Amino acid sequence: MGFWDNLKAKAGGMSDGLKTKVSKFKSADFADASMAMCALIAAADGSIDPEERSKTAKFISTSDVLSVFDVSELKGKFDHWCNKLETDFDFGKIEALQVIGKLKRKADQARAVVQVGIIIGGADGDFDDDEKAVVRETCKTLNIPPAEFEL
Repeated sequence: MGFWDNLKAKAGGMSDGLKTKVSKFKSADFADASMAMCALIAAADGSIDPEERSKTAKFISTSDVLSVFDVSELKGKFDHWCNKLETDFDFGKIEALQVIGKLKRKADQARAVVQVGIIIGGADGDFDDDEKAVVRETCKTLNIPPAEFEL
């Protein structure tokens, strides 16, 4: 089984259990951290292509994992983080990681945000090196060993 097939299988497995976890974490902090993570993945190469932004927003709105949240609320949070990253990528990234970092003491939620990032990164069929680097940096922010996710 190739790397991508393996990743899709793991993401599928993550999705199954992740929805149950996410429903327990239905909070503003988790929603904000998840959307910050999605925006960081969309901007992983340093910019956000409008098509990529649109595809990520569509995935968020149709994701079974995130269906426990109000779609318009998620879209607003995602747009907020994308706008911050587009305005000033470096400061936007710092702010996004700080919001994600609030979950550091909530290990289950922190791991779920990382899993959301992996699923979003692989949603287009190409979990590229830039996206993997964002997930690894997020793991570092959350004090989670990236090896836990085979990164």
